[in-house]
Amino acid sequence: MKRITILLAEDHTILREGFRKVLELEDGLEVVGEAQEGRQAVTLARKLRPDMVLMDIGMPLLNGLEATRQILKAVPNTRVLILSGHDDDAYVTNAIESGAAGFVLKQTSAHDVCRAIREVQKGNTFFSPSVAKHLQQQRERKSPEQGGYLKWANENLTSREMEVLQLVAEGKANKEIAVELGISIKTVEKHRDHLMQKLNIHDTAGLTRYAISAGIIESSAFLATV
Repeated sequence: MKRITILLAEDHTILREGFRKVLELEDGLEVVGEAQEGRQAVTLARKLRPDMVLMDIGMPLLNGLEATRQILKAVPNTRVLILSGHDDDAYVTNAIESGAAGFVLKQTSAHDVCRAIREVQKGNTFFSPSVAKHLQQQRERKSPEQGGYLKWANENLTSREMEVLQLVAEGKANKEIAVELGISIKTVEKHRDHLMQKLNIHDTAGLTRYAISAGIIESSAFLATV
């Protein structure tokens, strides 16, 4: 039986180690790499070309949603299963918009995480039971015209703009962002201007609130910067 190779992307060391131990006990699953921030996850996915990426949403430097988009573009045969401690509408909807094949809550049992991996590898989708139930309720309550979700994908933000938005929301100054992304300060300023124009938001606090509400960063990450 072909083993399912997995890249584990989780910034909390204790959780990452816990997931690794669970997966290593399961026949047919192999963790081939670990990433502790989003940009590293993209780099490792390109290098290792795993069958599956278990991706935490709240990753530093590059959030799990944008990392998912970049991975699927670079390695189309890799499948991504989102891990999150939150089941907010924006988180789940934006995970789907990013191309993820499933959404699993971190509170989910080890058995269900392994089942999710196998289902996604078969080409199916998988959502934790409470998430699946909530999605069904949303479909029943809303017509397609009603919308009701905040979707950053619909704002036509580029990958670079998404990266800048996250770093701004994490409290980094233009100079720090320029160093992190390897671009000039003037280029960072241009990206910030474009973000504000596209989102019709004209201050850093507003961009941060948007990033939190859209699931680009978690509120705990914002609190850690203030």
